[in-house]
Amino acid sequence: MSVIEDAKRQAVFNPALAFAGLKKAFGSVVAVSNADLTLRSGSIHALVGENGAGKSTIVKIIAGLYSRDSGTFELAGSTVNFTSTAEARRAGIAVIYQEPTLFPDLSVAENVFMGRQPMRLRWLIDKRAMREETIRLIRRLGVDLDPDRQVSGLSIADQQIVEIAKAISLDAAVLVMDEPTAALSGVEVDRLLAVARQLRDEGRAILFISHRFEEVFELCDTVTVMRDGHTISTDAIGDVTVDELVRRMVGRDISNLYPKVPSTIGKVMLEVNGLSQPGVFHDISFEVHAGEIVGLAGLVGAGRSEVARAIFGIDPYRSGTVVFDGRPLPRNSVRAAIRAGIAMVPEDRRNQGLVMDGTVLENATSVIRRELARFGVMKVGAETQAAADWAGRLEVKAAALDTGVANLSGGNQQKVVLAKWLATTPRLLIIDEPTRGIDVGTKSEVHRRLSELASRGMAILMISSELPEVLGMADRVLVLSAGHLTANLQRAEATPERVMRAATNAIGQSASGTTGTEDK
Repeated sequence: MSVIEDAKRQAVFNPALAFAGLKKAFGSVVAVSNADLTLRSGSIHALVGENGAGKSTIVKIIAGLYSRDSGTFELAGSTVNFTSTAEARRAGIAVIYQEPTLFPDLSVAENVFMGRQPMRLRWLIDKRAMREETIRLIRRLGVDLDPDRQVSGLSIADQQIVEIAKAISLDAAVLVMDEPTAALSGVEVDRLLAVARQLRDEGRAILFISHRFEEVFELCDTVTVMRDGHTISTDAIGDVTVDELVRRMVGRDISNLYPKVPSTIGKVMLEVNGLSQPGVFHDISFEVHAGEIVGLAGLVGAGRSEVARAIFGIDPYRSGTVVFDGRPLPRNSVRAAIRAGIAMVPEDRRNQGLVMDGTVLENATSVIRRELARFGVMKVGAETQAAADWAGRLEVKAAALDTGVANLSGGNQQKVVLAKWLATTPRLLIIDEPTRGIDVGTKSEVHRRLSELASRGMAILMISSELPEVLGMADRVLVLSAGHLTANLQRAEATPERVMRAATNAIGQSASGTTGTEDK
């Protein structure tokens, strides 16, 4: 055995980070209690659990955002208690978040070396050295990025590469990847996983947090399950199955992730005819009926969200018509869409769906406040009753209605967005990526709610990048490819192969072509 191979073998058994009996509470709310975790050098360790299980709190303790209340926390064998993120970074810890935290108006190189730029003549930034070192770091990751490019023009995937380059430049021994693939396309996911493997092979310890089990089983060698702030189990990845992980995460069997309540398909509620916007989507035509869930599938960048936003009046379109319940819908008017009985839950719940500085009550009633007011004066009791009603129906887990939505888990934030729009009593619900970034238990709840709404006669247009979700929930599947509608498939016709063939179809193939069957 070579010296290098022996070093790598020894690294696997070397704890880079370990904590035991960790506890963190916020007032009377205990976020983490008796949590244990050990990360080893040269290993990728998965941390899974429902939203609200305590994963985010663990990440923030590791990153130095929070201090633990009790328990032990060791880094490379020495006890630590970080009081700031800067202290954690200096100790060799880097966190790669789902949404990168970069300076958008600065260049790639400036972001990589923010706060520690190489200097010359003591007071001048050595931009040439900074640029050359950034190129070296990024090429080391097998990626081609212009170090002078402004970060605001980069994709989420490329921004994450910048974050990783920054971590390597700091010589981080421990990397935490918190839902890094949630907003990435398939090709971008493959690239990120390849980079993670490279970092592992260099001897770094990686904590990988994801709701996507296929990535966990493909990438990780160890998996820890958390539930209700406790560590439930830690196993070698080859010793557990997906079903076992799900049972441990939720404390129960999820026998039906895609519950379909029988519904009667009624009259046409939404008619989209020849909708076009140059460079975005072209000649889009389809219908959605009362009681029907229509899934809108396609690859990232196919134009699905843009079509939905145009229907709701957010984005413009050059030609075509949108008819709702027999009446033409004005262009570029969200107010007209809401008044007609249309609601839209956007893809980005944090930036587009919620006021993150607001409370559960304020967000849940934000669209209906005018209706709740009498003679221009808001009745507090009416607002509280409306928010409590919908928070109760959707089982929002919050200490109180005045809890800030920023303090809720991703799944509960999604429920608040749903509550906000369902409070308008819509007849058509457009929902974009309904379960992105939420755990398997909450996914099942959201699916059940959507199915129940359809059974009561609501028309639903659901956009999802998760093919099993589309096939499991939709009565009919529309497929977009490069801004063109390439398939219109009934539920019985919609197979993974047919949907993917249509999603990768040549531009110009219509929905009535060989990839799909026109809805009669």
